[in-house]
Amino acid sequence: QAQLVESGGGLVQTGGSLRLSCAASGRIYSSHVMAWFRQAPGKEREFVAAIRWGYGSTYYTDSVKGRFTISRVKAENTMYLQMEDLKPEDAARYYCATGTSYDTSPTSYFNWGQGTQVTVSS
Repeated sequence: QAQLVESGGGLVQTGGSLRLSCAASGRIYSSHVMAWFRQAPGKEREFVAAIRWGYGSTYYTDSVKGRFTISRVKAENTMYLQMEDLKPEDAARYYCATGTSYDTSPTSYFNWGQGTQVTVSS
């Protein structure tokens, strides 16, 4: 299975922007769903956004709709998460993952990256 490597995290002020990347070293099948999850200290891992690799259909959790945009470049085997108007509550470690179907539960995803840290200062 493809190795997933996230990058692009960092420290940003409230209202700022970041773009996260998830690069896959192996093949991602058109039937797969790629997703972003995040986990803050002491909290459960939560769904952020997902994209169907083949069709490009996208899904978002309500708290990021209108602020985050998920996308992918199939030729580069890379998925992105453009984050705008960041808020302190967006601070977390962000993970990308591969699944065989769309689901907001992390247990439905079989392949995970190591994550990239996003810190938002108020």
